[in-house]
Amino acid sequence: MLAAPRVQIARGISDFGASYIYVIFEEGTDLYWARTRVLEYLQTISSQLPEGVTPSLGSDATSVGWIFEYALVDDTGRHDLAQLRSFQDWYLRYWLEAIPGVADVAPIGGFVRQYQVQLEPEKLLAYNVPIATVIDAVRRNNRDSGGKVIEVASTEYMIRGRGYLRSLNDLENTPVGVDSRGVPVLLHQLGTVAFGPDMRRGLAELDGKGETVGGIVIMRSGENALAVIEDVKKKLAEISDSLPEGVKLVTTYDRSELILRAVETLKKSLTEEMLVVSLVIVAFLLHFRTALIPILALPAGVILSFIPMVFMGQTANIMSLGGIAIAIGAMVDASIVLIENAHKRLEEWEEAGRNEPRGEVLVRSFKEVGPSIFFSLLVITVSFIPVLTLQAQEGRLFHPLALTKTFSMAFAAILAVTLIPALAHYLLRGRIRAEEKHPISRLLQALYSPVLRFALRFPRLVIALAALMVVSTIPIYQRLGSEFMPPLNEGSILFMPSAPPGLPVTEAARILQTQDKLLMQFPEVERVFGKIGRAETPTDPAPLSMAETVVLLKPQDEWRKVTEERWHSGRAPEFLKVWLDRFWPKERSMSWEELIQEMDAALKLPGMANIWWMPVQTRTEMLSSGMRSNLGIKVFGPDLNGINQLASELESVLKELEGTRTVFSDRITGGYYLDFEVRRDQAARYGLLAEDVNEILETAIGGMSIATVIEGRERYPVSVRYAREYRDNLDRLSRVLVPTPSGAQIPISMIAEIRMKLGPSMIRNENGELVGYVFVDVIGKDYEGFVRKAQQVVKEKVRLPAGYHLEWSGQYQYMLRMKQRMQLIIPLTLFVIFLLLYLSFGSWKEPLIVFLAVPFSLVGAFWLVYLLDYNLSVAVWVGLIALAGLDAETGVVMLLYLQLACKKWQDEGRLLHLGDLKEAIHHGAVKRVRPKVMTVLTTIVGLLPILWASSTEIGADTMKRMAAPMVGGLVTSFLLELTIYPAIFLIWKRGHLPKSIDEQAERA
Repeated sequence: MLAAPRVQIARGISDFGASYIYVIFEEGTDLYWARTRVLEYLQTISSQLPEGVTPSLGSDATSVGWIFEYALVDDTGRHDLAQLRSFQDWYLRYWLEAIPGVADVAPIGGFVRQYQVQLEPEKLLAYNVPIATVIDAVRRNNRDSGGKVIEVASTEYMIRGRGYLRSLNDLENTPVGVDSRGVPVLLHQLGTVAFGPDMRRGLAELDGKGETVGGIVIMRSGENALAVIEDVKKKLAEISDSLPEGVKLVTTYDRSELILRAVETLKKSLTEEMLVVSLVIVAFLLHFRTALIPILALPAGVILSFIPMVFMGQTANIMSLGGIAIAIGAMVDASIVLIENAHKRLEEWEEAGRNEPRGEVLVRSFKEVGPSIFFSLLVITVSFIPVLTLQAQEGRLFHPLALTKTFSMAFAAILAVTLIPALAHYLLRGRIRAEEKHPISRLLQALYSPVLRFALRFPRLVIALAALMVVSTIPIYQRLGSEFMPPLNEGSILFMPSAPPGLPVTEAARILQTQDKLLMQFPEVERVFGKIGRAETPTDPAPLSMAETVVLLKPQDEWRKVTEERWHSGRAPEFLKVWLDRFWPKERSMSWEELIQEMDAALKLPGMANIWWMPVQTRTEMLSSGMRSNLGIKVFGPDLNGINQLASELESVLKELEGTRTVFSDRITGGYYLDFEVRRDQAARYGLLAEDVNEILETAIGGMSIATVIEGRERYPVSVRYAREYRDNLDRLSRVLVPTPSGAQIPISMIAEIRMKLGPSMIRNENGELVGYVFVDVIGKDYEGFVRKAQQVVKEKVRLPAGYHLEWSGQYQYMLRMKQRMQLIIPLTLFVIFLLLYLSFGSWKEPLIVFLAVPFSLVGAFWLVYLLDYNLSVAVWVGLIALAGLDAETGVVMLLYLQLACKKWQDEGRLLHLGDLKEAIHHGAVKRVRPKVMTVLTTIVGLLPILWASSTEIGADTMKRMAAPMVGGLVTSFLLELTIYPAIFLIWKRGHLPKSIDEQAERA
């Protein structure tokens, strides 16, 4: 498979009775084209496979498509696990698979009913009937045939030979031979015939109450999960009356709740953002009709952004809505600048006695600032496009966000030059309050004026202090941890304990029920659905030693409360504590991490290594890297024993490392085997081959399925084997009879040596190399820091033999890939911004001045990320990229007003010396502080609802990490722009003054 085109990884897993090969193609490869390539390569190797091995291609789905799980429960006791499993396999499964978008419905748990023939070797010997004869007789006695047609009385009759087995009685009366008297020997004379369970490699348990039968609905790749789940629920409602009497279907996992809660979180934030942005506009303009212009333009831009989403097949999800959420504040900036400038010009028009038509005043005001503000919005739009270059998992996450933000800003830019002027023509009427009489404007000017005069008096000092502030942020940046993505609170936990190989199914059932009982004792837990071993689907290669328990949690407001001391608890007076407790209450809900810590402590069972994570995130990780923990080490080497030894050393070394919750080495060579080694010389004395011995092992001991009984639409296998009491210990196994060509039957111990051995429990292969896994569950989220320490410890304490190498996988691997990509994306983003600014200004000096906002914004961005205890992640870096575009916009607006003021002074002949230049800059900065504050404040206030969202809200953690650097960066960049830009502008424009006049002013 490695030779197939566009293949990235080929991962093989060989377990007892089944092998799996997962082929991962490059991002963007068409799924069905890839499936066709795999089928082509399977055909070329089919002749090289062992006899009886027939590879088949799994459904067009992955384990990430596990969108809905359920359990069949019968509290009345009318139906046993075998009957429930039969209903699941032959009725319910097919009803659900008929739903569009459903690729497979995987059953788990219960017992697959089997017709079992339990033979007694003494009777076989007494009647001289070899087991091969019994098998042949059962097969021949279970067959239908056709005899073409005959014509009777002008009617055509089709001839059928009806010979299928239909009951235990039919099977019991199967003749297998004759005795010495010529009397037929029937099957029931050689042992017992009864129903029994087929061998199980997986089982399910519900709420600690005992085993159950479950089903996993697996969605076809590329389908809409929410739509498919809704169709599944509708179908289940339709067939509720068709369930067996007393049986109810219990939902054990429903991803639609995660999707709907995530969308609800963003809808709530969007509503709050639009409301607070509107309130800011009304407060700053004190003119309701004018405020309607950006208020009406905002929903128009949001609605228009959904149109290309529909055509591109994008759904409303946490990331696509998130793109709109982080763009809302900036979408109204153009409206604010245009209408505020129109206000200013209308004020002047009123003072001049309305000496020209009102429409011409509006057009001139829009032409003054329109091109610059259009370009600034275009900069924000285009600057986010490099996010689309993200690859793999991070690309799938952030492409919808990048698209919707780009669409939103693009439509905002278009509306700025179309809808806004049209609305202004009708709504900019009535009394316009002069800025000098506006209370907020007067306050802003009073606060800003002395600060600006100081900056203009000592420009170099102010610039030096700002540069020092930027440098002081470097230590803060170095203290930030690194992670790939923040944990996505899915509202449920996936608990995955692992046991050493060799766990029998009975012990697995006991352990699973014990764990589920302990989990149900937590008041925060609503339901527990445990699975150990594998479900019947190619998307689940889990061994019997691995459990996957879905823990559904109640809403966090129903969790236990935790009391902690606040800053005012021991200091403030009693009368003040009452009020302070309302804002900083001592009681809070238990955190997610605290709950997992308690669960982990309660479920530390001997021999079981615990791993806690989220269902979707875990299945995504297992698919892409093979890891079922947030961090892992892959040990590659030529020998399984050497890999196992290295993995065990890594486990013991990392177990003591700070930050490790659990570390578990997946034992490769820990499987237990009972080998029957044929002694060929002894077998040859009786005319026997190795195949003759192996056939006896497969049938007499293993119980090979040799036929199928058809009961209507149900199908059940028939197995023939020795009774349990003849194969449950070594002594009896050694007396299994092997028929010889002469007709005699001899014990297998005469021709084979029986030995107990250790061997590989599961063989893993990746890209042609043998590999072993070490799973590490990290408590802290600074993966880079943890891996750095772990690599140092491993380097000091673990020696790698020749031919072996390690690969740190999981979140760390993605983080490294993300960093490498960011090293390309961020310079590309800055280059695109600079190029657009150059095209807008027509020179390189203004773009350089605008670019100074970037380092100033990093001060607030990194400080706020640090204070909120966030790590650097893809979400934070995407927020920083969005911040770069916003910085460019605020810089353009500031520079625009400074240039307009200087141009006005120059046109009026008042720009003669340095004092005039300072007054012009002062006027352009102070008199236009209102629109600058509005544009920044609407963006910041628009992001605050995201920041104050609770971490328990689905998707909030990711959105908060994008919003934090934008809010912090805008605050510092704006404050520094108010002082640094005028200072730099003064130094720059001072060189354009006539030197003689400038020198006279300096002497004066």
